[in-house]
Amino acid sequence: MLSRFLPMGKTHFKDLTEQQILALAISSEEDDGRIYQTYADGIRDEYPDTAKIFDEMAEEENEHRQWLIDLHQKKFGETIPLIRREHVKGFYSRKPDWLVKPFGVEAVRKTAAEMEAQAHRFYLAAAKQTEDASIRKLLGDLAIAEAGHIAVAKGAEKKHTPDDVKEDEADREQRRFILTYVQPGLAGLIDGSVSTLAPIFATAFATQDTWTTFLVGLAASVGAGISMGFTEVASDDGVISGRGSPIIRGFVTGIMTTIGGLGHALPYLIPDFWLATYVAIAVVFVELFVITWIQHKYMETPWLKAMMQIVLGGALVLAAGILIGSG
Repeated sequence: MLSRFLPMGKTHFKDLTEQQILALAISSEEDDGRIYQTYADGIRDEYPDTAKIFDEMAEEENEHRQWLIDLHQKKFGETIPLIRREHVKGFYSRKPDWLVKPFGVEAVRKTAAEMEAQAHRFYLAAAKQTEDASIRKLLGDLAIAEAGHIAVAKGAEKKHTPDDVKEDEADREQRRFILTYVQPGLAGLIDGSVSTLAPIFATAFATQDTWTTFLVGLAASVGAGISMGFTEVASDDGVISGRGSPIIRGFVTGIMTTIGGLGHALPYLIPDFWLATYVAIAVVFVELFVITWIQHKYMETPWLKAMMQIVLGGALVLAAGILIGSG
């Protein structure tokens, strides 16, 4: 249970040494260069001009990597510590290319722009954390370079007009809202709605006592909300990922987790067992539809995929709870 709150084998970004920061930057640039080259190869036949942009971005990432290696050799020698994104708590991750390319060139451009924005935030934070002048200068230069790549990745290489600037600002604000509120809230709603199904309905069919079922649902919902809230706070401080305040995300996740569980626990305040159960089952499918709609609208998940993930999964958990309680 403790590992849910304190992920094992990870370190805080603020605890990294200057050598480790350089090593992390080197491995990140290597990964990004390979990703951009994969994108370029995957869209070259249909979108040759965009593929050239990603070829150039891959070359620049390799050039950045070489700058970082050269500085590491000068400051710390030939041996580069093995440290990657997954070793740092709250550090951004990369989607596998097979989760991006099937959705088309616009999805590829958007993902690449997000990658560059994350890299920009990383270099800004890393520069602030270093005291060596030459390391700080290189990290600052790389932050500027990554910021310039964002527009290139979007295919918006033309000079921005005032309307373009407003649109970009609106996009950033929308993304900040999604990362800080929608994504944590959705995670909580999914966990609260799905994870409490089995215990609530197993209790209901095992006891056929509405009050006992309500108490079990209340305990499961509140307990899951507290657990998910603390997990969200501990998982990411938001400095590098740009996901905003961990306290806000923790509250959002915890509250939505509790709401997700209470939705189908509250009907058991109805004294009649079967009426309460029918209402609770109806509430479950409303919850699953709302989750599917949020995933489609804000996370851009295709309807069919979202339904397969949420509705089918929730229905299976619901059935498992009923079967276990009836056994």
